[in-house]
Amino acid sequence: MKTVLRLLLPVVILSSCSPLSLYYREGETVSRMQAETQKCQVEALQDVPVANQVRQSPPTYWPGRTYCDGRGRCYRSAGWWQPGQVYTVDVNKTLRNQVEAQCMAQKGYRPVSLPPCKQGVKSQVPRTRTTTLPPLSTQSCFVKIEGGSFQIITPGQAG
Repeated sequence: MKTVLRLLLPVVILSSCSPLSLYYREGETVSRMQAETQKCQVEALQDVPVANQVRQSPPTYWPGRTYCDGRGRCYRSAGWWQPGQVYTVDVNKTLRNQVEAQCMAQKGYRPVSLPPCKQGVKSQVPRTRTTTLPPLSTQSCFVKIEGGSFQIITPGQAG
């Protein structure tokens, strides 16, 4: 159990440090924004379907090592090739993301990315889930709330 916790803690810490990316239209409800985003994602997936390609990174050659004993006799071990890693790439992902962003732009949304709030900002504001997208400033940030929701905070303005 302790091992699992040690492995999960860095993931939780890193995920709490990543920005919140979403489509934004001031005054819109979060639920409507999420519904519109999902509609545009579905339309983009229909227009630009997943096109996975299997690829392989190049192999790596590891040369042998030279070992010398106390008598000055040296030996060389054989080198070896390590095969490249096999991975999958969706070659349509970039275009699909562009189609989704264009769909959202036609609905009046723009993409924004908010940094996580620093502890000093978090501690000054009561924790409440954002239900309507507030006005943003260059100081706007977010707090992650359990259950996948968030709170957008703009210092100097209410919640």
